[in-house]
Amino acid sequence: MKELFNINESPELGNVPPKMYAYVIKSDNHGGPMQSLREEVIETPQVGFDEVLIKVKAVGINYNGLWAAMADPVSPTKFHGKDFHIAGSDASGIIWKIGEGLVNNPNFKYKLGDEVIIHCGQSCGLCDECNGGNTMLCLSQKIYGYETPYGSFAQYTAVKAAQLLRKPKHLKWDEAGSYMLTYATAWKMLFGHAPNTLKPGMNVLVWGASGGLGSAAIQLIKIAGANAIAVTSSKEKGEQCMKLGAVGYINRKNFNCWGDLPNVNDKEAYGEHLKEMRKFGKAIWEITGKNVNPDIVFEHVGKATFPTSCYVVKTGGMVVFCGATTGFNLSIDASYVWMRQKRIQGSHFSSLKELSDANKLVENAMFKPIISKTYPWKDLPLAHLDMLNNNNTQFGNAAVML
Repeated sequence: MKELFNINESPELGNVPPKMYAYVIKSDNHGGPMQSLREEVIETPQVGFDEVLIKVKAVGINYNGLWAAMADPVSPTKFHGKDFHIAGSDASGIIWKIGEGLVNNPNFKYKLGDEVIIHCGQSCGLCDECNGGNTMLCLSQKIYGYETPYGSFAQYTAVKAAQLLRKPKHLKWDEAGSYMLTYATAWKMLFGHAPNTLKPGMNVLVWGASGGLGSAAIQLIKIAGANAIAVTSSKEKGEQCMKLGAVGYINRKNFNCWGDLPNVNDKEAYGEHLKEMRKFGKAIWEITGKNVNPDIVFEHVGKATFPTSCYVVKTGGMVVFCGATTGFNLSIDASYVWMRQKRIQGSHFSSLKELSDANKLVENAMFKPIISKTYPWKDLPLAHLDMLNNNNTQFGNAAVML
């Protein structure tokens, strides 16, 4: 057997070459994705006792790949202590080798050659939260490909057995390999924070509605019998959101209430900002009806939009956020939150039970992963650059085929 196979080559099933290609981020080379994501030949990872080696067929492009590349807000090498990092938190592929502890385990339901998808949630599997609680509250919980040194941007990747789900047969490799992180995250945001869980008839404001998270949210909101109000950057993207199931859309470029909230003691500046936020709120009413504010604001943009999110959400409603792509320092007028009893809720991926439940919609073809573009392996850094630049061709997730 050869020591190294090209991306479009494959050894016989079960034969693991000593070396593989991977995109590697070095701790001394952080920067833009075209600089920091470098293809290298490295050793193929060894399979642990309770791990499975996957031959990767397709991967998803997510914002945490950009954070890792640019060390924003911190280098992922600080999480795991290695001087390198292989990003990638979504993948589809083929089981190529099974760890010794799983070979004769009757509870392990997979075999060599099975087609699977990988989710990014890792936990200890031993604590109370992992056994009857919420795996995302496990003190050892990590996001694979962001907080671990080895992610999916490689020919082979070793993952925990609990990270496997069967690949839905009707999905292509790129569809299967790019949806789970955004989809499971959206599910948790909408259904995982009682009592502010999505119910029929509710109104949900969806920021970044044309991206992977937003397009997942729109579909879930429609399936639940609720109303998605999409916020986009163009008429074209707004119309695409309507076709996906949104009841209306707002072009954010028509408003000027973005960024840090002015000091509340600066009456003039704060007053102007408040006027723009009210203008944005009235645009929501044009869709929902006068004085009908969103029950939930689906937030992941961060610094640019957070003050407006907290202003427009209804009394007793929830702003739920899973990231901050425009900046991590968030500003609000606290009086609008406490006096109107609004909830600000952080949300992170989903538990094993939640993502298993969510995936049933995919398996039954009730939810369709949306892909804007599938890139070849050589263009994996470019795929991240397009995401960073908010490339106008993007709608839904992006994938890379190996």
